[in-house]
Amino acid sequence: MIKKEQPITVVHIITRLILGGAQENTILTVEGLQARPEYEVILISGPALGPEGELIKRVRDSGVELIIVPEMRRNINPFLDMAAFIKLLFLMRRLKPDIVHTHSAKAGILGRWAAFLSGVKIIVHTLHGLSFYPYQNKLVNAFYIIAEKTAAWITTKFICVADAMTEKSLKAGIGQPEKYTTIYSALELDKFAPQEPDSEVKRRLGLANHKVVGTIARLFPLKGHEYIIRIAVRIIRDVPDVKFLFVGDGSLSDQLKREVSGRGLDDWFMFTGLVPPAQIPSMIQAIDILVHPSLREGLARTIPQSFSLGKPVVSFDVDGARELVINSQTGFLIPAPASANQTKESLDQMAQAIIFLLTNPDQARQMGQNGKKSIRPNFDANYMVKRIIEQYVDLIAAKK
Repeated sequence: MIKKEQPITVVHIITRLILGGAQENTILTVEGLQARPEYEVILISGPALGPEGELIKRVRDSGVELIIVPEMRRNINPFLDMAAFIKLLFLMRRLKPDIVHTHSAKAGILGRWAAFLSGVKIIVHTLHGLSFYPYQNKLVNAFYIIAEKTAAWITTKFICVADAMTEKSLKAGIGQPEKYTTIYSALELDKFAPQEPDSEVKRRLGLANHKVVGTIARLFPLKGHEYIIRIAVRIIRDVPDVKFLFVGDGSLSDQLKREVSGRGLDDWFMFTGLVPPAQIPSMIQAIDILVHPSLREGLARTIPQSFSLGKPVVSFDVDGARELVINSQTGFLIPAPASANQTKESLDQMAQAIIFLLTNPDQARQMGQNGKKSIRPNFDANYMVKRIIEQYVDLIAAKK
């Protein structure tokens, strides 16, 4: 009698299931694993707190087993963090996974140590973005670097969403080069195909006969929405029929709206509030240019999302953006302001890039098409899951 092999148990751990790139990446991964009979997959998360929306329902509807650890929160809290760690420790010992795969800073530290202390042999961590970055307090950065260096000792493999993540981690002394591989954070590309003409989407949103500059991101510190507000007057002067579309919600929503009103720009700005993921393709269809002014990002999913619908991108040169945004080919890459003194130069260049694209539609269209050609196969969800599974197979073989 042939003995049937037991499925490989993989536990993914993430801090919270809000609407966000790391979360969507994780869900696509666990759904892809769930579809394969050789894997048994479980997802552990903290609660989806905050105004950014949640993806818990999608996970439960997919049939993936989901365990919520209420004490696991994004912000540091010694009491809650210790409680979350103890719960993760007990979960690891009960579930006995073959592989633990963590995402995000908090879940990455707590989850990897809980797995290690429970005897898990294969521990994978995906770097969606770095916990240390130039615009953060130096002491806080030092704390995170020490925590990441220590956790690297017990990490079997790092998966990075951009080559920039590998470069910066190694520069900080985290892990060894052979532990790193890049697998881009992919999309369900079939959902980013036009269902109706762009002009019809604009009409429904009240944006007909306007040139639309769009930003799709949480209204949150370091996402850079305030920079677009600051350069808006200059763009309006050169392109009077422009409109600015802010897609998303977050803790800075009221503050940004007050700033728009204070500058007398209400007629040129539209805030959509929280938009379900299924409506993001329509939002991108409504825009002519995606502007991504974030100061901290692994590789923003809105960039390949926009390229998938043929829209050019203007982005600050932060982390992995340069791996997709090529000057004068797929959009424009703008040096990020290194300090308050350098902000003016960066914003001048951003305004010039936006005005150029709005006033040269043929060139803008060509850049968008170039971007569209650049994202396959790396940003296809099936390809991403296939590459992650290849990593798992190699790691399992190496442990035998």
